[in-house]
Amino acid sequence: MSKKLTIPSFSISLPGTSEILVVLLLIASFFLGSFTTKAHLLDKIYGSGSPAVQAQVVPAAPEQQQQEQPSSIEGKIVNVDAGQLPFKGNSAAKVTIVEFADFRCPFCEKFFTDVEQQLTKEYIDTGKVKLSYRHYAFLGDASIVAANASECANEQSKFWEMHDYLYKNQPSESDTTLYTTDKLTEAATSLGLSSTNFRSCLESKKYDQKVKDDLAAGQKAGVQGTPTVFVNGTAIVGAQPYSSFKSAIDKALEGI
Repeated sequence: MSKKLTIPSFSISLPGTSEILVVLLLIASFFLGSFTTKAHLLDKIYGSGSPAVQAQVVPAAPEQQQQEQPSSIEGKIVNVDAGQLPFKGNSAAKVTIVEFADFRCPFCEKFFTDVEQQLTKEYIDTGKVKLSYRHYAFLGDASIVAANASECANEQSKFWEMHDYLYKNQPSESDTTLYTTDKLTEAATSLGLSSTNFRSCLESKKYDQKVKDDLAAGQKAGVQGTPTVFVNGTAIVGAQPYSSFKSAIDKALEGI
C-alpha cells in the first residue's frame, strides 16, 4: 500500500520501500551531533516554481517512531489558542497570527528578519493583524532558558523587547553562551528592566512548566517544526517567503 508524502504545492505517492529510502536519505542529511534536523526542500528537487521550505524539524521520540507519523498541517485550518503572552498589535484586530517558535531556531530568526518586520509595517502597525507568540522550545535546555527570559521580561511588560533582542542577537545553534543568567540579565538591564527582579525570576525557573505546556499545545495542534505560523487557524510551515504570509493574510481579511 502506498503512502502520500505532502509538500507545499506537491503531492507525491511513494511505495513503502521507497518511502523508507527517502526517510533514510533525509536522516543522513541531518546535522551530525544534533538532536534536531533541518529540512531544505529545494526547487530543483520538486520542480520549478516551488518555494524552498526551511524549517527546524522535531525528531520523533523512539516510541512515536513506531507509530504512523501525522501528515504536514501545511494549509490546513487548525483550532489553535493564542496563548497568554501579550499580542503584538491591536488586540481587537480581526486577523490573528499565532507563531510557534524557538528563540534558538535559525529559521525562526529568518522569519523574524525576513517576514515579521514586513508584517509589522503592513498589517500589525495598521491595526489589521495581531501577532501572538507561543514557545516551541525543543532545541535543548538553552531554549527553555531563553523562553523563561522572555516570560520574565513580560513580568515587567517587556516581552516583545526581549523577543526582538533574542532574535537580533541569536548566535549559532552550537553557541549557548548568550543563554546564561548573567548574559540575559545584562540584556534585560539594557532593555530597561529591573536587573534584580529579572535575575530572581530567571533563577527560579518559574516558567518552565508554562514553556512545556506551550510545546504540548503546539504538538496537539500538529506542529512538527519551527517556525509554524497560523493565520486565523490556517497553518504555514517553515520560513517561507513573505508573499506566502501576505497571501494568507489578505485571504483572511477578505473573508471578514
